[in-house]
Amino acid sequence: MSNSDAVDDPHAVGVAALIRRRLGECSPAERRVARALLAAYPSAGLGTVAALAERAEVSAPTVLRLLSRLGFGGYPEFQQALRDELAERETSPLTAYRATERGGAPPEGALPRAAATLPEAVAGTLADLPQGELDAAVRLLADQQVRITAAGGRFSALFAHYLVLHLMQVRGNSRLLPAGPVERADMLVDVGRRDLVVLFDFRRYEEPTLELARQVTGRGARVVLFTDRWLSPVAGLAEVVLPARVDSPSPYDSFVPTLALVETLVAALIDRLGPVAGARLKAMEGAQQAFGGR
Repeated sequence: MSNSDAVDDPHAVGVAALIRRRLGECSPAERRVARALLAAYPSAGLGTVAALAERAEVSAPTVLRLLSRLGFGGYPEFQQALRDELAERETSPLTAYRATERGGAPPEGALPRAAATLPEAVAGTLADLPQGELDAAVRLLADQQVRITAAGGRFSALFAHYLVLHLMQVRGNSRLLPAGPVERADMLVDVGRRDLVVLFDFRRYEEPTLELARQVTGRGARVVLFTDRWLSPVAGLAEVVLPARVDSPSPYDSFVPTLALVETLVAALIDRLGPVAGARLKAMEGAQQAFGGR
């Protein structure tokens, strides 16, 4: 398989990510099917062809043309890919640990496993990411008239915080959504069209993150989503989706590729802001010195 074939392999990048990647090549009717799938992913694809066609307000042959464009041999093959994804999405650290335990301890040790797994996961994440999605995220983040709020889940909140610390330094008007209910309500009460919400949501997706996305998009805010290759349900509401691989040397999903993706986004943002970022960094350094920061 060539590199280009691997990039478009639904088993490598995920069905939803493949749909988003090929959306620009689709006819208007095929795009309606694609958006219907993404809006209720993956459940919209697990019914009949007729049901999906009715949901998208197109004909059944249009559904099949989209699937052919995506590289599927037919509707059964497409549904099997969705079912395989569902099984992978439900994998927990305990499930992964038990699978490893049944197979016996890997003989090579953690260090060689990490050396083999993590660089490939980072390289694959960056290779899989469409340039257009990265460009769209940078355009949104670079708009200094927009207020940015970031939030994540139990583990991924660390990356929301990490991103906000960078945004504070290079463009300002950025904040981390606090955990306390009163503080969260205060921060979100006036969210609207001049807000951008950056969310981090990975498999075993968290319902509060999806509900947050529903609320803010309902008020006119836009969403940028960091997720895995199976795509959080938030993807149906997000303007930009940035998926990362989670391949790991341990039973836990790795966030190393996500960190690489965040740092790539920051680098691209600094490139776009140019002297504006430099001026902000200089002002921040002066303020830290003036107010006793480090």
